Amino acid sequence: MFEALKKYAEFKGRARRKEYWLFILLYSICYFIAFLIDVVSGALIIFTAIVTLGLLIPLISVGVRRLHDTDRSGWWYLLGFVPFANIVLLIFFFLDGTPGENRFGPDPKGRE
Repeated sequence: MFEALKKYAEFKGRARRKEYWLFILLYSICYFIAFLIDVVSGALIIFTAIVTLGLLIPLISVGVRRLHDTDRSGWWYLLGFVPFANIVLLIFFFLDGTPGENRFGPDPKGRE
């Protein structure tokens, strides 16, 4: 779950589905807690903004590495800004990685 935070701004290599989705779970939990703190304390969106900005770079880097695992360039991540095309990006995140080594590095699962 914290592996993506250890690789804070590492855009090279590959990330398994497990690493990606556990980070998304961690991000969602942190965001929800920050949102609750903002609501209870009456603060505008201070804590939510801190969490969002603090985890933005790891969120992008684990997404790019996840795309690398499916043998796609990190530039595909920009589909997230196109309405309805981000569904394609979501499908890429659900796909299993390419077995064996690809152009982005060795298989994180160790398959040949």
